[in-house]
Amino acid sequence: MHVVVVGCGRVGAGLARNLEESGHSVAVVDRRPRAFERLPENFSGSTVTGVGFDRDRLKEAGIEQAAALAAVTNGDNSNILVARVARETFGVERVVARIYDPRRAKIFERLGIPTIATVEWATERVLQRIMPDRPTTEWIDPSANVLLIERLIPSSWAGHKLSDLDLAGHARVCAITRLGQGSVAGPDTILQDGDVIHAMVSGSSIETFDTHLGSGPVKGGH
Repeated sequence: MHVVVVGCGRVGAGLARNLEESGHSVAVVDRRPRAFERLPENFSGSTVTGVGFDRDRLKEAGIEQAAALAAVTNGDNSNILVARVARETFGVERVVARIYDPRRAKIFERLGIPTIATVEWATERVLQRIMPDRPTTEWIDPSANVLLIERLIPSSWAGHKLSDLDLAGHARVCAITRLGQGSVAGPDTILQDGDVIHAMVSGSSIETFDTHLGSGPVKGGH
């Protein structure tokens, strides 16, 4: 697979290295010739000097044969422009843009351009490192809109159905770990004290779900 990486900062250089080590051909585009010094000495891909949204530079990088493009410069506008040119002009299906402003990321996601919302992604990763006792996040999608979280259920939920933990439009429990054994549980699974649940949660709804979990089941609900 041929991949075009636009931006040869630390992220772009690391991405290019990993892609090549995985057996893919890679072309890296950056407007600064010195940026290519970040690439490994044994990098065998091609380098193209120029702005990433210049169609001629993209053609030089092999965009017409590319299966994927990653726009990872340090500018939101440039990354979005590169992503749109790749998608709309050259028909590249797998396109992703690095975005620093989470609000912009949400807008461009609606346009069908996958984005990495750098701020939200990095914030979650930092919190995991400096607060090891904080409830864990196991997985975050590239836009940081959906997270897979792990929670130990309070004893008050024992005897209730797994589906009672779901919050429509906010969270859904998808798996359970009981006595060290994981399983994809059904909505009618009865919770037991000591169960660990794994839930898919909207990025903006973690506090809502944690409050729901901590407050216990509705009296009389089952």
